[in-house]
Amino acid sequence: MGKRYAIIAGSGFADLAGGRPGRRPLTKFGSPEAPVRELDYGGQRVLYLARHGDDVDVPAHRVNYRANLGALKLLGASHVVGVNTVGVIRPGLRAGELAVPAQLIDYTYGRDHSIHEGKSARLEHVDFSEPLSGPLRAGLLAAAGDAGVACHDGGVYAVTQGPRLETAAEIDRLERDGADFVGMTLMPEAAIARELGMRYACLSLIVNAAAGRGEKGIYDDIEASMGSAKAKALAVLEAFFARDVRP
Repeated sequence: MGKRYAIIAGSGFADLAGGRPGRRPLTKFGSPEAPVRELDYGGQRVLYLARHGDDVDVPAHRVNYRANLGALKLLGASHVVGVNTVGVIRPGLRAGELAVPAQLIDYTYGRDHSIHEGKSARLEHVDFSEPLSGPLRAGLLAAAGDAGVACHDGGVYAVTQGPRLETAAEIDRLERDGADFVGMTLMPEAAIARELGMRYACLSLIVNAAAGRGEKGIYDDIEASMGSAKAKALAVLEAFFARDVRP
């Protein structure tokens, strides 16, 4: 069976589907947060799902990640690109840039972290040593080169609970733990994709300096950088799907 790509994108991409109709298949974990739509990207049809719902009213800690991924699986997705926004902790990186992280540290709690639950569930421990697909990451980085967009290779994404942003002291702790970026949506999204047998990687838009690290307020940083980071991400995605269909 051939590859079938899907994009799960966050709040900055609410307009990507243009209001076109979609499908909302019912999974054993409920319905996804938004209809799954099809987009034309680089000569192929790509599934698209708004992670936080069409109205962007579902915070990261309340997203039904299992239903989102389960719906994409039911519709044939085999490869998923998660698009998310992050704050940057590592010195030398700036808001407005892109990154393709390689590792993560999960600080979330109280979320539904597995598809394996209930009396009928089987006990399965997926190997999560490398949580993000190497081939999919390589494809995104190569596409960034094709698009002429600078994109940082690697780094550790710290997944925090939200919905509040972090304190400066918490960011200091994350840095001591080895984190380079901080965001709220990579987990359990990546783990559930692994449990469902789908390849998963994320394209991260760096939109602000993490708490205590910037010269301006966090929301001022986001307002100044989101537009340019989004344009770069869209160019990378276009190049990624075009690269994939080349002979």
